[in-house]
Amino acid sequence: MKLQSTFVCTVMTMMFAGAGCATKPTVESRRQERPAAYQALSPDQKKLVDDGQIKVGMNEDAVYIAWGKPAQVLQSEDTSGHVTTWLYQGTTTDEYVGWRYVELAGPNGPRFARRLDRDFNTRDYVSAELVFRDGKLQSWRTLAKPPGNTYFRSP
Repeated sequence: MKLQSTFVCTVMTMMFAGAGCATKPTVESRRQERPAAYQALSPDQKKLVDDGQIKVGMNEDAVYIAWGKPAQVLQSEDTSGHVTTWLYQGTTTDEYVGWRYVELAGPNGPRFARRLDRDFNTRDYVSAELVFRDGKLQSWRTLAKPPGNTYFRSP
């Protein structure tokens, strides 16, 4: 039984260790993904992109290399023409707190005890909005991270 338990623990450890090996795309990997677009940037824009920063007037490739893929791409049109809006997402965490009754084994049979129970839930929010006109960044803004909420549940 102990050998089987050790084997299961070893396999699970290897699974979780392997899951952590997936790398998050970086500026460097995105530069390698679009080398021609990066080489076409001015020296000032290359410096900004390398630092993960953006500036009005940059093209979509430069912004992609600096910030990565947006969570959503919206298309629209106004009297001035076609508009593309990129939305980036962040996450915030809410906490749910409440008392829960649990059954405990005791010498005289089962008994019940209250236990403080916590649960966490993450939710997405729009963290940045970028507006492109004719393939060039026209405007951008970041939005504040909403605070995490704590919800209390009654038993």
